Amino acid sequence: MPSGDVLALVDEGGRVVEWGPAAEERFGRTADEAVGRSVTALMSAVTGPGAEGPRLEGLADTSGVLVRPVLRGTSVAWQVFSAGGARPGQDAAVLKALFTHAPVALHVLDVRLCVVRASTAVRGPRPVPEDRVVGRHFTEVCAFEAPGDEAVVAQGVLDSGVPVVDRLVRGVRPSPGLRRPIRSVSYFRLEGADGEVLGLVASAVDVTERENAQNRLAFLETFRTRVGHRLSVAAVCWEVVEALVPAFTGIAVVDVIDDVVRGEEPPSIPVREDVPLRRAAFKGLVAGHPVGDVRPLPAGTPFSHVLSDLRPRLVPIDEDSSWLDTDADRGDAIRRSLAHSLIVAPLQLRGQVLGVVSFFRHGDEDPFEDDDITVASAVCAHAALCIDNARQYMREWIIASTVQHRLLPRQPVAPATLEISPLHLPDPEDAGAWFDAIPLPGARTALIVGDVTGQGITTPIMMGLLRTAVHTLAALDLQPDELLARLSDTASRLSAADAALPPMDPMHRGPVTAGCTIAIYDPVDLTCTVARAGLPELVAILPDGTPAGLSVPPGPMLTGSGRAPFPATTVSLPQGSTLAMATGALADQVLTPAGALRPLLDRAHTRPLSDLRDTIASAAADGHLSGETLMLLARTKALPPERVLILPLPADAGAAPVARAATQRQMRLWGLDEETAFTTELIVSEFVGNAVRHGAPPLRLRLILDRMLTCEVSDGAPSSPRVKHARTIDETGRGLFIVASLADRWGTRHHGRGKTVWAEQPTGRSAPAAPAAPGPGTPGPGPAGG
Repeated sequence: MPSGDVLALVDEGGRVVEWGPAAEERFGRTADEAVGRSVTALMSAVTGPGAEGPRLEGLADTSGVLVRPVLRGTSVAWQVFSAGGARPGQDAAVLKALFTHAPVALHVLDVRLCVVRASTAVRGPRPVPEDRVVGRHFTEVCAFEAPGDEAVVAQGVLDSGVPVVDRLVRGVRPSPGLRRPIRSVSYFRLEGADGEVLGLVASAVDVTERENAQNRLAFLETFRTRVGHRLSVAAVCWEVVEALVPAFTGIAVVDVIDDVVRGEEPPSIPVREDVPLRRAAFKGLVAGHPVGDVRPLPAGTPFSHVLSDLRPRLVPIDEDSSWLDTDADRGDAIRRSLAHSLIVAPLQLRGQVLGVVSFFRHGDEDPFEDDDITVASAVCAHAALCIDNARQYMREWIIASTVQHRLLPRQPVAPATLEISPLHLPDPEDAGAWFDAIPLPGARTALIVGDVTGQGITTPIMMGLLRTAVHTLAALDLQPDELLARLSDTASRLSAADAALPPMDPMHRGPVTAGCTIAIYDPVDLTCTVARAGLPELVAILPDGTPAGLSVPPGPMLTGSGRAPFPATTVSLPQGSTLAMATGALADQVLTPAGALRPLLDRAHTRPLSDLRDTIASAAADGHLSGETLMLLARTKALPPERVLILPLPADAGAAPVARAATQRQMRLWGLDEETAFTTELIVSEFVGNAVRHGAPPLRLRLILDRMLTCEVSDGAPSSPRVKHARTIDETGRGLFIVASLADRWGTRHHGRGKTVWAEQPTGRSAPAAPAAPGPGTPGPGPAGG
């Protein structure tokens, strides 16, 4: 080693990184003035223009200064020291040692980027004999994966003098079955004392193991953040393959034990050979079995071996892999994908087996190494935990979904005056949507769509309670706004009952939050009265294809708090109109003017309702709508005029005889039996008598023949009749008691002009069906009359 004083240390780019006291004394510059500056500029400033400075070209002696290359981490630096104590030949010995023993590949290049000297201690990924290195272009010697790119980078350093340090470059594969090396390459320009460009020095350090280890850690961190956000087993499995390909492997297959997909307990070790597995997710070139296929894993293969002992395996795939023939479809797919390396790892958790994951690398991908087994095992451990969480949630969701489906109407009620077609798209993370079509007196129908927000079994239970309340309130023949107000009171009571539960009670879910829309269609008056709580407006398409104005003011959500009103709107609807009510994503996509599926609804008047429903369902599936969503489609029909009697009555004692005579004639026209006719006369007589004595004009009788025979008497007084239990000696007070005994049900409906008292009774025969809704351009029937 030279014995002179060390003056300075210069990096690959020719900048001073260290400046010792001897340099300060010799050159008259302090360390603060020298460190960080270009050595060429510094020497020019020290010696003056035209003075000869030190030449950084090996171990050269200029004005008593020597320069030698030294290793600084993974890069080459240049040490400048005084030549006072150097022995002859020592500098050449240092260069010889560096070029023959240093673990860094060094190439000295001329201005044509051809090699003029190269170290022999570290060869490139493709060994080249010593006598064939000098004179060749450096990209031919180093065998880069992209030689053109490296030639451009080297030429840029040669032209600009700006060094490139620690550039990660991938080399070509040394031989089949081996990884491509990764090298840290640095370039810096060589200049003479007069600034003449002499060439480049290119250094390369093999960092394959370091980079692969860092890449594996980075991949695992990314995988853990991407997988585990969904709450269904199938969705988690898709998250797994999406995160694996292409970041870690070219092909990924997840096979899950079929019981696990259904939310059941996974089997314990050992697993039977015939246990069926479901292809839960696949991403890659060629699939041997489609996703959703259920079958046992083929015996005598790496897949079945892993399932039996839960030990991950690294398996090379070549022509001698006889296990490929045990399953013809799977083996053919593996061969066609050009897979050459396989890792099979189990999905296991707490001694239970959930399935297996297969990782394939194919084509030009690097083969797996032993360290990749550790990565695959970590991937499967995290995936197994996420799948098991989803399995447990799926079990709860299956129970919740079953409860919901039990609470929903099995077959929608199909009144003669409405054609109904529901569309329900469930979601594992939500189960609170419902619909109803409830028959009301006077051939009317209440169409209801609701949605309870939340997750778990408590959501469908709350939905069932609200649906039951709606049915109970609908029996009172309330208007939609009053019905929603009372339903809001029910939600308040349910919230109060829930708040009284202990916080750890599994049924404790917090305040109820629900939305609901109620539309009551009257086929006699051809009107629709609508009120809504939280949900979007419904849409009506008239028979000619134009949208009807249904601007219904929004009411608040049914949150269990507050007393805000629920405004109602009544609009006229001709027969053949199409109504659409929806929740969730379908409401956004179909009901809003800017929705992607709105054009389908705008053409509703040209298509049968069932076809429209199927088209929307198919388009919604293609659009991958998220969350549970529900839509109720309805097409209106008018009640034929001959099945309605409307008769104004005088507001005096002559009203009852007129009403009885008209009732007798109408019973004969409808062909009803004598018992039904007698009962109807008695009901009409009692209602008209009460209206004359206790009501106010105008009085009106209406008889409606639909699925039931309905008798209605309207007057202008707001007071409601009530049943009295008359004593034996009383001469009055028994009328409504007799009506309640004869009719199936009776009640009072209030409206802006007073009230209507009604009673329903069976006809003894099936009522004729209402006519089909007219097609485009076909006029409907006129107003009903007596």
